[in-house]
Amino acid sequence: MSSNLRITRICEQCGKEFEARTTVTKTCSDACAKLAYKVRKRSAKVEASDEQVRRIKAKPVEDLRNQEYLTIEETARLIRISRRTLYRMNERGDLPFVKLSRRTVIRRLDIDRFFELATPSPKPVLALVPLSDCYTMKEVMQKYLISESALYNLILRNQIPKQYHGIYAYVPKTRIDELLTPRLPQL
Repeated sequence: MSSNLRITRICEQCGKEFEARTTVTKTCSDACAKLAYKVRKRSAKVEASDEQVRRIKAKPVEDLRNQEYLTIEETARLIRISRRTLYRMNERGDLPFVKLSRRTVIRRLDIDRFFELATPSPKPVLALVPLSDCYTMKEVMQKYLISESALYNLILRNQIPKQYHGIYAYVPKTRIDELLTPRLPQL
């Protein structure tokens, strides 16, 4: 069906400007239309192949979810942690293992129970100390002649809360003074 309509378009295949007679025309010529068709078919095949690869990769994990007993390696793959972490969980008593001859297996039920019992640990809410009652890290290092790494380790070991304001880290004066002021022996 021809029309008197003339629309200036740009060919999707070669990028040249052409006059189209319909609003849905995408290519300038039959040759470009054939090339565009081949590109569409090729990309559809690649997409189908990619989908097949994704299904094949996902299949082992789906198979693991349906098994009642899993080996250490399968469990590590299922929950995406290392084997060493699984052994540590067993040593702590969090996840029981059963040794059957030369194989170690874990019940799927125990894995599910472990995740049901796990509760996220709430972060303690720290009371903010006014900045006038705090030292910057640099002030502590200069006042007590202590290195940056020693101060960092001291803060970690004694769980001293840090406050951040801009680019500076502040620590409470009272806690730092308690730890770093030398104590005189009482007579």
